[in-house]
Amino acid sequence: MHKSRQDLFDFFDSHEISHSTVDHAPIFTVEEGQHIKASMPGGHTKNLFLKDKKGQIVLVSALGETVIRINKLHRHLGLQRLSFGKEDLLLETLGVRPGSVTAFALINDVEGRVRMVLDKAIFEHDIINFHPLLNDATTAIASQDLLKFVRATGREPTVFDFSTLDQDPPETV
Repeated sequence: MHKSRQDLFDFFDSHEISHSTVDHAPIFTVEEGQHIKASMPGGHTKNLFLKDKKGQIVLVSALGETVIRINKLHRHLGLQRLSFGKEDLLLETLGVRPGSVTAFALINDVEGRVRMVLDKAIFEHDIINFHPLLNDATTAIASQDLLKFVRATGREPTVFDFSTLDQDPPETV
């Protein structure tokens, strides 16, 4: 059974994560949400649900304006070539549908199958905004509380600087 918005808010409260939410019409793309962004302070995000050729699942949360070259990202993360994950896998692991992908959906990944990759640029903002499991609202939390949230779901996030994707990945020994 997947968590509800209230379950998410209860999780925040139990981990002392302050949050505020604005309800709005469903938003499916970064562009559709421009009017919401204008009225809500902080960084606004996009989220990509990816899978590599060996079946490893990755959730990328980045600022909406961050360029993510998924054809290069895999080498920097030590993965096989990445592609977008299928809707059935998204629903199975994170309990959300396309258009509602959010870092907060990690609350539904009780098996810890999904690796979390966070855009380093998120932390240039004091406040960061995500959908609270459905795309008909936006929830703001402190960017540092995003780390607390991810860790409370049982995983250590990878914080990645997406501006380095044009550089060769570091050599492994």
